[in-house]
This record gives sequence, C-alpha cells and structure tokens, in this order.
Amino acid sequence: MVNITQKSNTLRIAIATATVKVSKQETIDAIEQRKIPKGDVFEFARAAGLLGVKKTSDLIPDCHPLPVEYTAITYAIEGLNVIITVEVHTIYKTGVEVEAMHGASITALTMYDMLKPIDKGVEIQHIRLLKKSGGKSDLKNNKFPEIKAAVVVCSDSISAGKAQDTSGKAIIALLEQYGINTIKYEIIPDEVNSIQEKAISLCGDEHQLLIFTGGTGLSPRDVTPEAIAPLIDRPIEGIMETARRYGQERMPYAMLSRGVSGFIGETLVLTFPGSKTGAEEYIAALFPQVLHLFNINKGQKH
Repeated sequence: MVNITQKSNTLRIAIATATVKVSKQETIDAIEQRKIPKGDVFEFARAAGLLGVKKTSDLIPDCHPLPVEYTAITYAIEGLNVIITVEVHTIYKTGVEVEAMHGASITALTMYDMLKPIDKGVEIQHIRLLKKSGGKSDLKNNKFPEIKAAVVVCSDSISAGKAQDTSGKAIIALLEQYGINTIKYEIIPDEVNSIQEKAISLCGDEHQLLIFTGGTGLSPRDVTPEAIAPLIDRPIEGIMETARRYGQERMPYAMLSRGVSGFIGETLVLTFPGSKTGAEEYIAALFPQVLHLFNINKGQKH
C-alpha cells in the first residue's frame, strides 16, 4: 500500500457514474413499474452498491480501509439508458474515488444480473469518475511566487559551528515546491534579543513569510516563543494547534512544542521545531492551506 501516514484527515468527496443500457423500451417500463421477476431492480442494486462501496478495500489490494461516512446512489433514465450516480464522503487521509467507482460498478452489475433474463441485449457502459474533491490534490498546482520567505535557524550549536543545520535547509526545499523563494537564510544563537532583532529586521515588505526553526521546546535555552510572542500583532493560535495535533498523531512528545504564530505587521511568522523531522511535519500539516491567510489578511473572503 502507498504510505499515507504523512497526510492529514480532510473531507473527501467522490462522485462516479455508470450506465446500464437496455435494448428495448419494454425493459425500461418493467424497471419503472417494478415488474422485473427477480425483484425491485433499483432497490436491490442500491443495496448491492452500498456493500460495494464498503467492501472496496477487501477486494482491491492497494485500497486503504477507510471510514465511509456517507453514500448516496441515485438513478436517472434517459431513453434506453439507466444512469447510475454514486456519491461517497469520508473524512480521512486518502480519497474515495475507487470506492465510488466500485459502488457504481457493483450497482450496474446487479442491474445487469436482474435484467438479463428479460433482455439479452443489456450492456454496462461508461463507468467513470465524475468528480472528486478534498485533500492537497485540490491545491497541488497552486504556486505562490509572489511570496518571498526568510528562514532563520535558532541554535547555539549550529551558530557556533559545532553542528550542521538540516531543518532550515529542509524547510527551504519544501517551500520551493510551492514556488516560494527563500531570499534570506540565517543562523543565530538561542538568545531572546538576537531572535527579536532578527524578527524585527526581517518583517516588512521584502518578506511575506518568516519561519524560525528551533527553540520551541522546553530546555532552558529554548526561548523562541518568549522572543516572538510579544512582537506578534495578530496571533493565530489555530496554526500551531493544527501542527501540534498533526505531530501528536505521529509521536507522543509533539504536545510539548511551544511554537507560536501570527502576523508581525504584514509578515506571517511561524515558529517550527528544530529537528528536521519536526520541521518537515509542520510543513506537511500547514502548507499550502496556510498561505490562504495572505488573501484573508488583505480583506478577501474565505
């Protein structure tokens, strides 16, 4: 199976369709009048389709088991065609496209099985995904070249040349995926005054995004939150709440991170953990959706 542990739960919706084509109007009449010998085609096929959606991961090896939280199966008759539409919802880490198409397929096969005794010309046609939404795939083509970033590493050992930076460089590489150019990269010690001076100097028209990595834990030298919090004009608690929740689902100590976030002037400031893994998880949890804040901050609607 594909590894989806790095993904976040979101509302995911998929709509699939299938067409059952009969060969004569008498078959359509029998369907509508509930006169098919094997029973009510619509209701039997709907029940089978619901089971098909639920059992997808049992039958298709690479599909993840997931919570199906809503399924609707509807029909429309157009001439000699019965159009089946299956809509599936979940709040999970991966989508339900295959579940919707599997449900449409099983619905169509059930109709075929029930209709073939009275119509040897019945066919199944055009099983396809009509629509899907949810997850980062909705935003995968979004690029933000207008956003210029600065990344600051807060570390006594790295600034003294006793260790190598990995988190700051990882953040810069991940920002590039969204078209964001990091035009300033600096390493400073874990000192309140140094961190505050750097934040003040980097917040302004030149940088729309400022990320500090390091100093968000609970050791005596972790002072990034104490340095940044008094400078923030508009705190946004939900950003760090989201990042900590994402991290907590992956390791038990994420709750101890004390990162803060918000706007200093027009610059969005984020404070990330100093570990490479922690920084990468924060990017995965927050981007690109956090970049929507720049539009909101300018007065645009959600």
